[in-house]
Amino acid sequence: MNAEVSTTRRVQRVRHETRRRQLQVQRVEAVSPGVRRITLAGPELAGFLSASFDDHVKVFIDVPGAEAAARDYTPRRHDAAAGELDLEFALHGDGPAAAWAARAQPGDLLTLGGPRGSFIVPLDYGWHLLAGDDTALPAIARRLEELPAGSRAIVLLAVAGPDRRALATQAETDLRWFDDDVALLAAARALQLPAGEGYAWCAGEAATMAALRRVLVQDKGHDAQAIRAAAYWKRGAASHHENL
Repeated sequence: MNAEVSTTRRVQRVRHETRRRQLQVQRVEAVSPGVRRITLAGPELAGFLSASFDDHVKVFIDVPGAEAAARDYTPRRHDAAAGELDLEFALHGDGPAAAWAARAQPGDLLTLGGPRGSFIVPLDYGWHLLAGDDTALPAIARRLEELPAGSRAIVLLAVAGPDRRALATQAETDLRWFDDDVALLAAARALQLPAGEGYAWCAGEAATMAALRRVLVQDKGHDAQAIRAAAYWKRGAASHHENL
């Protein structure tokens, strides 16, 4: 980490030195019918840093006859000692990243850049609300693994049945699965937020996450400084990532 750190309440924003790395596929694992976990390694992974569960790296995919496609992915697991980095790819759709992941084999090469920075949310909030769709699942799974025993998590996930999976955590967890964003939003409207200081993290489709943020802040009265809502994708857009 460098010295460029700013704090909003208890949350830290940390900037990292960015560089491109060319890594090699070590292993490929099907974690569910629609998701492949790809383990990357190589000398250029040295110095890689992912300080927050919702970091994202930019993955560059060659497109014949066109400029390389760039897509954002969450570092699902980084093991500096083993020199490994896991990324999880959803296989639905016909985008270049999904197509690459569907055919990836050990020995294949992948170029990535970042993370450019980390948004570090302390672990010691009284409760944590984690909500999103399948694009948010890698970040939510990582966060749940990080939460210590004695912490409390409410998890709202809009993920199709075949891609639902066990999520490891030591936290006391209220995990709810939904078939679509409409059901997730309805559950959020009906949700009674716990007492005490909590933090809400939400990621998924742009319009849905904007609506979810309004529900939590305007309808539920949740502190607007204690929520991070991100659009990981947007209907009708080929590549989209923004903080809301």
